[in-house]
Amino acid sequence: MAITQVLTDTFKQDCLDGGHDLGTSGNTLKIALYTSSATMGATTSAYSATNEVSGTGYTAGGATLSSQAVAYDATNTVAYFDAADPSWTSATITARGALIYNNSKSNAAIAVLDFGSDFSSSNGTFQVQFPSAAYNTALVRIS
Repeated sequence: MAITQVLTDTFKQDCLDGGHDLGTSGNTLKIALYTSSATMGATTSAYSATNEVSGTGYTAGGATLSSQAVAYDATNTVAYFDAADPSWTSATITARGALIYNNSKSNAAIAVLDFGSDFSSSNGTFQVQFPSAAYNTALVRIS
């Protein structure tokens, strides 16, 4: 079992088809957390509850991403996406990775995140911290 951090094949194709609106209008983007038993990567096409974390403070399907923003860096010719760091309060969970997906588009997968190891919270806040929103650091970027 492995989680490989990547923009999914589904997302890449949908970008060319005009299938996603990652900005502030239209679509609901979510992030779901997964255990180390999950197998996810480029061919992950949609959200699935298989090997999703479960525990106090976490609801299947994950959290809705807020403060969504898309920007373009003309100097470096890179478009990128950012959102507020999602968190689950009073949570007792362990996660190895996550899936960002479009809940408004048949749960289409956008990006798989690999945390590198298991992270846990015990009746505390579990937060996924996105890197700063910039052409060379944002999680979701296209050049």
